[in-house]
Amino acid sequence: MPDGYRRDQVAALVDHTLLKPEATAADVAALAQEAAALGVYAICVSPSMVAAAKHAGSPAQKLCAVAGFPSGKHLSAIKAEEARIAVADGADEIDMVIDVGAALQGDIAAVGADVAAVRSAVGEHTVLKVIVESAALLLLGTEQTLLDVCRAAADAGADFVKTSTGFHPAGGASVRAVELMATVGPQVKASGGIRTAADATAMLAAGAGRLGLSGTRAVLDALP
Repeated sequence: MPDGYRRDQVAALVDHTLLKPEATAADVAALAQEAAALGVYAICVSPSMVAAAKHAGSPAQKLCAVAGFPSGKHLSAIKAEEARIAVADGADEIDMVIDVGAALQGDIAAVGADVAAVRSAVGEHTVLKVIVESAALLLLGTEQTLLDVCRAAADAGADFVKTSTGFHPAGGASVRAVELMATVGPQVKASGGIRTAADATAMLAAGAGRLGLSGTRAVLDALP
């Protein structure tokens, strides 16, 4: 048993994810059905797919949508409106992407303002996760950059800081990134490149409280 984790324990922490550009309403319906069968916590889809996911989903699973995805280079007002519409369409949680360039040039205040705009748009009862692209920040910046970004997100009202979109060439989640992010305060969602039970449980052991997985069944099937 990897690190002592059971299948049901891990499933309860998974956002079962489909963010491919070619995803259709039928694909989202299949995602929702699989999520119910696997007993995961939530499904995560693109904003245009929220209505389809809400129609197809089970009340047992939360519904998450992304905003400013995947580049994070959208204007804050656009991210905020995208998130607001997703919540109006039925999303329970929003995963927004920061402007990584702003973070790397040291404009941490801009990162915080970006997060604050989305928080204001969705209200205090919507779970807000902030995708920081930890691999890019560690590759192109420093560990302190990652920590500063996570603190700014926390101060602006984030409930979670999230490692990755899974689309950045720098890579996805790493144990080191999760360890650093877990020291800041908000919960941590590890996502991007987590394809095995060993990967998943390593992230949980490092401090993650949620996992973003697209290959969820393969991960869970390897657990008792």
